[in-house]
Amino acid sequence: MKHAARKRFGQHFLTDEFIIGAIVDLIDPQADDALVEIGPGLGALTWPLLLRCPSLTVIELDRDLVARLRRRDGLQVIEADVLQVDFGALAQRLARPLRLVGNLPYNISTPILFHLLASAHVVADQHFMLQKEVARRMAAAPGGKEYGRLSVMLQWRYHIETVLDVPATAFEPPPRVESAIVRMRPLAQPVGQRLELLPELVTVAFSQRRKLLRHTLGRWLEARGHAGDFDLQRRAEEVPVAQYVALAQRLAVG
Repeated sequence: MKHAARKRFGQHFLTDEFIIGAIVDLIDPQADDALVEIGPGLGALTWPLLLRCPSLTVIELDRDLVARLRRRDGLQVIEADVLQVDFGALAQRLARPLRLVGNLPYNISTPILFHLLASAHVVADQHFMLQKEVARRMAAAPGGKEYGRLSVMLQWRYHIETVLDVPATAFEPPPRVESAIVRMRPLAQPVGQRLELLPELVTVAFSQRRKLLRHTLGRWLEARGHAGDFDLQRRAEEVPVAQYVALAQRLAVG
């Protein structure tokens, strides 16, 4: 039975066998992994992964695809919107750190990445197919146009690297963009680190990229009575991740 890709789910199905094999080798699944695939689709990655990891959990929203997936032994199928899944509870149920993989729907890839931040402490690693432009932004260093809110909010929590470029011709139907596989490994976090204000702080800093921080973040800090030594004579893209994190920590404790 054929399944037509649905635009509302952002479906582009991976079909290139060479690329599929390369991705599975990069993931390197082991028999006792708590492997979780987001958006398995027609199973291009699912079936090769299942050969190496006999117990695989998949998260799929499309009910027609869910029906197909449930016919296969060894699969634990969660029919849900990934943005509503509690990955902390899932890790507790599987009793092991999660290894997350998937070809993320490009129309909601950023919301998914932000949703997963809260569960980074129960994750061993993440291998995701993403739009190449998004992958570059995720791993961007300070000082360039690609370095922004996404870079800071992910790099404070993960080591990020692009491990494979994937052409549009590897999909059916082909997307209008090039893709890349990104590997994300959670970083150890200091005990007691409080960064509740980091998301708001970073959003304010990058709200007007062309302006110096004294016009944006400076006013935000002033409203909170903060008179520290943070250099506001810079633009947001010039500030390293560690300095944003340190400022958020000082605000939390001071």
